[in-house]
Amino acid sequence: MPKYRIAWLPGDGVGHDVMEAARIVLDALKFDAEYVPGDIGWEFWKTEGDPLPERTLEVLRNTDACLFGAITSKPKEEAAKELDPALQGKGYEYFSPIVRLRQEFNLHTNLRPCKAYPNNPLNFKEGIDLVVFRENTEGMYGGVEFHPLPDRVFQALSIHPKMTKFEKFGLENIALSTRIMTRQGCENIVRQAFEYAKKYSRKSVTVVDKPNVLRETGGLMLRTARSEEQDYPDIPLYETNIDAQCMWLLKNPHDYDILVAENMFGDILSDLSAQLVGGLGFACAGNIGDDYAVFEPTHGSAPKYEGQYKVNPMAMLLTAKMMLDWLGETADADRLEDAIAAMISEADALTYDMGGTATTLEVAEAVAEKL
Repeated sequence: MPKYRIAWLPGDGVGHDVMEAARIVLDALKFDAEYVPGDIGWEFWKTEGDPLPERTLEVLRNTDACLFGAITSKPKEEAAKELDPALQGKGYEYFSPIVRLRQEFNLHTNLRPCKAYPNNPLNFKEGIDLVVFRENTEGMYGGVEFHPLPDRVFQALSIHPKMTKFEKFGLENIALSTRIMTRQGCENIVRQAFEYAKKYSRKSVTVVDKPNVLRETGGLMLRTARSEEQDYPDIPLYETNIDAQCMWLLKNPHDYDILVAENMFGDILSDLSAQLVGGLGFACAGNIGDDYAVFEPTHGSAPKYEGQYKVNPMAMLLTAKMMLDWLGETADADRLEDAIAAMISEADALTYDMGGTATTLEVAEAVAEKL
């Protein structure tokens, strides 16, 4: 009987291509696992009105971890138009399946390592080694939104004097997205960042928000971070505003080590940090809860490249490395990262974005050979 059961969710577009690449290196490692396929993505939205069917949630409930490829996600109106005509007008609303997974399994921590591997031609600068901790279930992406604005919501919010100025526009013309943050959510993500810094001897933690404008939610994050800092006297805590932090990351990326932020700001920081080390083709991520985790590259589904085996699989291979680490297979994780680093340094097989001509699977095979 295999040691692990892994939920296997290729998703949409090039998710299938890069998951095939991941399987090549996992097999080369002789990773002892059963891969359990699950349905997720745009086709299931169009045909069933649900991009994350209940049968897929059941797969995750009966596995040790999940490896996920990529998802196609479109705005509300476009999603409605692509729904099977037989399902239209029946109350189906599209909701991002990856966001739903995060909330369904309380995957509260989004971990995004961003490391410049030596001699990568896409590195902004050599030696960058950042980790972004993004709160994964609250904040601006919590999903509490309204359009048009219901009267009872407007009336409730009218206790704040600044709300009344919007009434003249008409409630049917007002869209509202909320930024809901809890002390518990802030505590958890900041503590995760400090624990990681302690475990891996990182030099600092920087909390990123906008408390001078978002006074209540940003203020809560900042106060919580300062309180948590007291338990880690050997690790400095720095505080920055999101706009300034983006500028400083470009100017002095080596000054930062671990960045921690709420959901939306963490999303912004993650993609900026990824670009510093090669772009989304190197952007791996873990959605981590107390007892389950979903690992994914963050480059999206790129449907125009589906089946061409053209895209860079590095993000997916590094995502597999993160899964191995989380499962406690640290020796295999280190072997895989070393093989990836050696392949990049020696330019054995590079995809088009790195100036080469190798296919997705040829890159995976080159890494497998080094294993």
